[in-house]
Amino acid sequence: MAKAVLANYPEAFVFMLLIDERPEEVTDMERQVQGPGCEVISSTFDENASRHVQVADMVIEKAKRLVEYGKDVVIFLDSITRLARAWNSEVPNSGKILSGGVDANALQRPKRFFGSARKVEEGGSLTIVATALVDTGSKMDDVIFEEFKGTGNLEIVLDRRLVDKRVYPAIDINRSGTRREEMLLSDDEYRRTSVLRRVFSEMNAPDAMELLVNRLTKTSSNHEFLQSLKS
Repeated sequence: MAKAVLANYPEAFVFMLLIDERPEEVTDMERQVQGPGCEVISSTFDENASRHVQVADMVIEKAKRLVEYGKDVVIFLDSITRLARAWNSEVPNSGKILSGGVDANALQRPKRFFGSARKVEEGGSLTIVATALVDTGSKMDDVIFEEFKGTGNLEIVLDRRLVDKRVYPAIDINRSGTRREEMLLSDDEYRRTSVLRRVFSEMNAPDAMELLVNRLTKTSSNHEFLQSLKS
């Protein structure tokens, strides 16, 4: 996704923010995602929680300043779950502990971070794409996920069944979507997209993605793909 932004919007600034990540993953990302308007900033799992928080604060403040100067900025955060864990470790004890050991005040700062994404009048824009961990067996992770669920304008749900079958991208189409997508598409494109979703709703995720990928490879653009569908 970061490569796509850099290729299609070369004037945008891209930050890859990796929190509590494995060092080899950081190195791989630095080699894979490169460009004059791209920075890979990380805090690896062998560093303490205060460092995770410090790095995140540095990135969001730099992004805000760029937006004030009229720049379009995109932050890819992996992951909001690990960042929330770090803030939970650093926040002063409020005396109120939620399920999973999450302090009642711990999620205010990660919410403020994620909520910073917006389009600024007479300025630029800030887009934040963040991953969230689910089905980890941790009650804390479940609480964090539920707090952020439904707060974004776009949700992409990954499916392990597709990964096992080596089908990529491993996206559960039926559970993924964009809010107010009718504002992004023409009336004809929205109608065709709605028909396509109804077809996918009757299929399981692996079959739906395989069909979609197969059809997309036969066209050169989203518009051409939608026009190829029967009315």
